[in-house]
Amino acid sequence: MSAVLEIRNLSVALPAGGDRPFAVEGVNLQVNPGEILCLVGESGSGKSVIGQAVMGLLPRALPVVRGQILLEGEDITHVTQARLRELRCVRMSMVFQEPMTALNPVMRCGEQIDEVLRTHTELDPAARRERVRRVIDEVGLPDPERMFESFPHQLSGGQRQRIMIAMALVLEPALLIADEPTTAIDVTTQAQILKLIRDLRITHRTGVLFITHDFGVVAEIGEQVAVLRLGQVVETGAKDDVLGKPEHPYTRMLIGSVPSLKPRHRGADQAAPAVLTLTRMNKTYRSGGFFVQRHAVHAVRDVSFEIRRGQTLGIVGESGSGKSTVARCIARLIDPSDGSIRLGDDEIATMSARRLRPLRRRVQLVFQDPYRSLNPRMGVGESIIEGPVNYGTPRHDALRRARELMELVRLDPASLERYPHQFSGGQRQRICIARALAMEPDLLIADEAVSALDVSVQAQVLELLDEIRDRLHLAMLFITHDLRVAAQVCDDVAVMSQGVIVEYGPAAEIFSAPRHPYTQALFAAAPGRDYVFGA
Repeated sequence: MSAVLEIRNLSVALPAGGDRPFAVEGVNLQVNPGEILCLVGESGSGKSVIGQAVMGLLPRALPVVRGQILLEGEDITHVTQARLRELRCVRMSMVFQEPMTALNPVMRCGEQIDEVLRTHTELDPAARRERVRRVIDEVGLPDPERMFESFPHQLSGGQRQRIMIAMALVLEPALLIADEPTTAIDVTTQAQILKLIRDLRITHRTGVLFITHDFGVVAEIGEQVAVLRLGQVVETGAKDDVLGKPEHPYTRMLIGSVPSLKPRHRGADQAAPAVLTLTRMNKTYRSGGFFVQRHAVHAVRDVSFEIRRGQTLGIVGESGSGKSTVARCIARLIDPSDGSIRLGDDEIATMSARRLRPLRRRVQLVFQDPYRSLNPRMGVGESIIEGPVNYGTPRHDALRRARELMELVRLDPASLERYPHQFSGGQRQRICIARALAMEPDLLIADEAVSALDVSVQAQVLELLDEIRDRLHLAMLFITHDLRVAAQVCDDVAVMSQGVIVEYGPAAEIFSAPRHPYTQALFAAAPGRDYVFGA
């Protein structure tokens, strides 16, 4: 059986003056027809560089200086751009991590798939439209005609990713490169995308190079595994061998960093005072005007829970379940429609903006994307002290506190003058945590704060949040779609579906014996649930 893709001794140079000379050095990989090879490693390990090198998408600053890339026996390392354009989508295709940025926002989804056919085939418009409808149906999207006419923003994240897969597979290429296609997607949608890729590679005998940092995904979809560290392959083998008997210390470290689905026994103090109490809170969005019947969307319905000092409550559920809407209502970034939100002894659900302003410092948020959360034109020290200074803290006191917080989050206080782009993703998230703590809040809301981080960095940030919670005796609301993360940080868990809490209780009870069918479906969809990670 001849390989679909064979990479021989591939080296890609980095610009001079960096920490290391190569982005990728001496890499050897092979993908056979109908086989899924998972390429796994942390950010900066060179995974995406390899995928882009195969597709001929590397920038000029990252030249291939050595090695061969054989696509069905043809060395494409030094072919012309015209030849690469002939090969893309016909013999090799790529699915990117974020479909919203990969898709054209002003073209209908069907037209974007049709563009591939117009470029690479001589089919007439009617035949192309039928082919597009067929591939949309094949990737499991409902109502192909509606999907054809929809713009990307009118679809969910999972639907957009399926459109990307349909575009990649419409000409049945021999090789599919999937670059983190399920990162930050909720577990049920992730399970559907993984099943789709498994089924399609069987149907079309497509070889798949699946790039990921998630070992749960590796356990779910992989057959062969290659572990990449600082541009070098440190371990390869069959999935069960690499996950069950890892040989390289780096592989063992990565696997050991994956959170377990077995919840930790934390034992929060039930006698501690309540920091936040929600009672039958609702949020309804209404559309329409004075002369038009208004349409109501109930984003959150009758949500009630309590968080005590030193306690972490997790809210888990799929995208669109209402998790972030609850957080925004609590922080009063949006106004609840009705119900009660008590912050300590203060009722803030209906409080005016003027009266609310002094209380805002008591609730602070850490968002999913730290790079978008920080002002790129401000030094991180200025970002950290901005809030306290606005609330009257003298600048020199705020700077002194910022240096203390940098030490607390295990960063060098001397780096306060640096800008966000000069830090890694994990370091930026630590800075966001320091910025939130600078306000000395009673409640910290972490909204998908670790979902896009590598497993080793994720483990460090989770450990840091745990330590901060215990040291400062904070109440924490932890919003996540990752059940493994929830198991490790949460005392209690609220499971949300379609704006309603369907199950609520101690994490140990819910994880050991989920009662509601929706909760059971979430656990059934968790990738790699049959593997024991983090032991």
